[in-house]
Amino acid sequence: MFYKRITIFSGHYGSGKTNLAVNYAIWLKNQVEKVVVCDLDIVNPFFRTKDFSGILDKHGVNLITSIYADTNIEAPGIPPNAQMIFDNKNLHAVIDVGGDDKGALILGRYSKLINQDDYEMLMVVNKYRPLSDNIQKLTEIKNEIEMSAKIKFTGIVNNSNLGNQTQKSDITKSSMFAKELSKTINLPIKMTAVSENILKQNSIDINNSLQGQDVFPVKIYEKEKWMV
Repeated sequence: MFYKRITIFSGHYGSGKTNLAVNYAIWLKNQVEKVVVCDLDIVNPFFRTKDFSGILDKHGVNLITSIYADTNIEAPGIPPNAQMIFDNKNLHAVIDVGGDDKGALILGRYSKLINQDDYEMLMVVNKYRPLSDNIQKLTEIKNEIEMSAKIKFTGIVNNSNLGNQTQKSDITKSSMFAKELSKTINLPIKMTAVSENILKQNSIDINNSLQGQDVFPVKIYEKEKWMV
């Protein structure tokens, strides 16, 4: 599995960026010593990386988040210590960005620094979400995000799922869609995210159907009931 010093997860609303960022950061911590997650999602106050700070802390992953996170204030705020990602080259950073072009605007603030660094910006796609099963629409979303962020995507993450209702067939069906998207927007599929539970039961079938695509096992993290 690849990794860069900076890995950015962006894409359409509801594509599963936050859950993926948490899983990826925990995986990355097993590869390198110092990992931070930077929550730059100023669009969705309901489901954000801050909600999983306990899980990240348990795995030794530091979290950079807005001062307004986990409060009753729904104001957008840039984490005051986000600059440390670019100042400290010993860190490996995972950045969770809000949905679509509005969420990507915050990246424009750091675009020059990111473009000069060893980075990966991954377009997270879940074809089972509204408006995400349309290649033309996703192409438009890609272009809008890149324009707002002033950063180019480097790859695709096929994160197509139906939450806890996901079946093996849902994963395999999404493979052809991801390949078509990859060809249309000229970006490689960097990995396909698959629930650990599904993968345990169907690893051979899934790996065969994905034909060489990197499979990334994920846990489905949910907010505690008291937080909902």
